[in-house]
Amino acid sequence: MERIHISRFAQASPFHGGLQAALTRVVTTGIAVFLAVAIVPGIEASTLTAGAAAVLVLTFLNLILRPILLILTLPLIVLSLGLFLVVVNALLLEFTAYLVKDFTVSGFWPAVGGALVISIVTSLLNMRRLEPPPVEQVIVERRAPKIINPE
Repeated sequence: MERIHISRFAQASPFHGGLQAALTRVVTTGIAVFLAVAIVPGIEASTLTAGAAAVLVLTFLNLILRPILLILTLPLIVLSLGLFLVVVNALLLEFTAYLVKDFTVSGFWPAVGGALVISIVTSLLNMRRLEPPPVEQVIVERRAPKIINPE
């Protein structure tokens, strides 16, 4: 019997990785949000506690609400060649400002600017820490062919 070795990348869920992955995600989002507060006019966190709360709320919304929004807006994302993702991220940032008391976003365009800054910074930080995905080995044993009409 012949053995066939197949290698494939193991798929990881967003909840995969445990506490270290969750903390890394919060720190990455925190750096991006505080950079957006520093760069983009119209986004303000009046206290450090409000900024930290905004980071936690935005991380939670990105984990839970963003996949649902991406599925619902998929036709618009495809038609705009992905540019509608910025609008989805801006809406999540606006919703974060609505939920957190001392974190303010003063309009749609500052939200778009903040979403762009947050997206770029998190992408760069995620590329920096990105590890190769785990490879899963699958071994399949090949059976001998069956002869149906042995004449």
